[in-house]
Amino acid sequence: MTAQLDTYPQAVRDAVARTREVVSALHAELPRWGLVVWTAGNVSQRVVVDPAAGPGEHDLLVIKPSGVTYDELTPEAMVVCDLDGELVDGERSPSSDTAAHAYVYRNMPEVGGVVHTHSTYATAWAARGEEVPCVLTMMADEFGGPIPIGPFALIGDDSIGRGIVETLRGSRSPAVLMRNHGPFTIGKDAKAAVKAAVMCEEVARTIHVARQLGEPLPIAQADVDSLYDRYQNVYGR
Repeated sequence: MTAQLDTYPQAVRDAVARTREVVSALHAELPRWGLVVWTAGNVSQRVVVDPAAGPGEHDLLVIKPSGVTYDELTPEAMVVCDLDGELVDGERSPSSDTAAHAYVYRNMPEVGGVVHTHSTYATAWAARGEEVPCVLTMMADEFGGPIPIGPFALIGDDSIGRGIVETLRGSRSPAVLMRNHGPFTIGKDAKAAVKAAVMCEEVARTIHVARQLGEPLPIAQADVDSLYDRYQNVYGR
């Protein structure tokens, strides 16, 4: 598709340039934390012209191009798509997961960033179709409960996106394990979604190890609620 970004207002093009910088830099965090291999995985962020106003009429996303290794990624290499997943600007094809990301943005306006990885332990739980139980205070802080399992869905259209939205809408968890596939995480921006991906893998690994020693001890729901409220509304404020 011919690039169309030059038809957008200058403020939008400036916001796209800033978002390309952010998304490019955050992709480096995925191999740094051992969440991806080769060219797998991706980060996207919604383009917001005025953060105080939220998503606007010129709603776009920036995402990794398909099949490009992480050491080749630059801001210029990032591709820009509309929220139907159609290419607006870029030299390469968008990630094969673009339709899923776009569906999330269309249907969850509060989401500003989406991340997908195939991190080993989280993906192992997804392969078993089993949610990660909330048996750690750190997990109560970050996820407010278990990390849920989403439905099986094929890549190529918005089926994965529908599964993500159906599972996470109304949930406190910013992560979902799509069955037989792997984790997707969301956040107010891409940095928050990357953090959720890192934490998802950490708790999946820790709880897997705990289960080799015996059954992990549950945390009472009232305590989960208290921990989540404190971490989200008091900690670091």
